[in-house]
Amino acid sequence: MLNKFSESMRAVSRRRFFGGAIVGAAAMVSASEPVWADDDHRPNNPFIVLLKGLYRPAPQLPDLGLSGVNLADASYITTKIYPIFGVQGSQDPDDAIGHFYVSFTNPICVYDLPDGAIAMQFAGSPVHPDIGFNTFVPFPDGKGGFFLEGTFELSILDATGIYKRFKGGHNHMVDRLHQLDAAGTKFDEFCFCNISSYQFP
Repeated sequence: MLNKFSESMRAVSRRRFFGGAIVGAAAMVSASEPVWADDDHRPNNPFIVLLKGLYRPAPQLPDLGLSGVNLADASYITTKIYPIFGVQGSQDPDDAIGHFYVSFTNPICVYDLPDGAIAMQFAGSPVHPDIGFNTFVPFPDGKGGFFLEGTFELSILDATGIYKRFKGGHNHMVDRLHQLDAAGTKFDEFCFCNISSYQFP
């Protein structure tokens, strides 16, 4: 009986410790971040979105008021953006909130989001092919295509609307791009983007 009581007390102590740690961490975050009004839809810092779905051609980029974006570049393809953490979106996880535009020949990509947009540039270096850092590692899918896996670091060149404070910040991508054919003409995206106002070290 005494052993059971001791175990129960230790469990309570652990709960109090972890509960206190979580409250303390939340307080530190609150102290470092400005407090917005309840009706302010500005995203958290950082926030996370998911790029998901089949890519299709985007022969004409939308004019979103972003500097550094070549609207005449017809090499872009596009897929959908879904909310994961810290950004406004539908309660239905299958409802997209925007569109992502990327090119295999241009290092600038574009996020078209609710109440604003973001332009980013993929880092050219360092590249570590053995671990898929700033590049892809291919794995055959057994059906003639490949899973392309890797992490990518991007710098935020420009941002508009409610995302303005992220200009000069950073995006860490964790990507699993499915190349559906050997020719590399069809792609299905699944990529998490951790976007923050902090610069990459």
